[in-house]
Amino acid sequence: MEKDISTDITTNEGGKVIFANDVIATIANLATMEIEGVMGLTGGVMEELTGKLGKKNYTKGVKVEVNDDTVVADMTIVVKYGCKIQDVCRQIQQNVKKAIETMTGLDVAQVNVFVQSIAFDKAAKPVVEDIEKTTEE
Repeated sequence: MEKDISTDITTNEGGKVIFANDVIATIANLATMEIEGVMGLTGGVMEELTGKLGKKNYTKGVKVEVNDDTVVADMTIVVKYGCKIQDVCRQIQQNVKKAIETMTGLDVAQVNVFVQSIAFDKAAKPVVEDIEKTTEE
């Protein structure tokens, strides 16, 4: 349940730094996409519709909750077939935590990764068809 659309971080210099939750979600999304084996992130119906309209949605598949200076991020991903899913998820957790903490100074308490589905590499499909053609000749 996201009540706030931004997070206030009070600095020692007497001013405020304010992060919109979408900024943190975008950082998490981009950090996730850097990991080998991640085919994409998946979101809800509205996020899918936005994607079909041609808009790039960098918060797709990411839910962020910020309490005080602590972040909890939920990532919903699609993994490439053949990858070690546990390794991919561990790398996502490490990369997202590092990216958010480095870029915002916030502490990341949890990065939860939900594997929604497995995607098959489209390039592998013609190879199977080529083998079938070769055996028929």
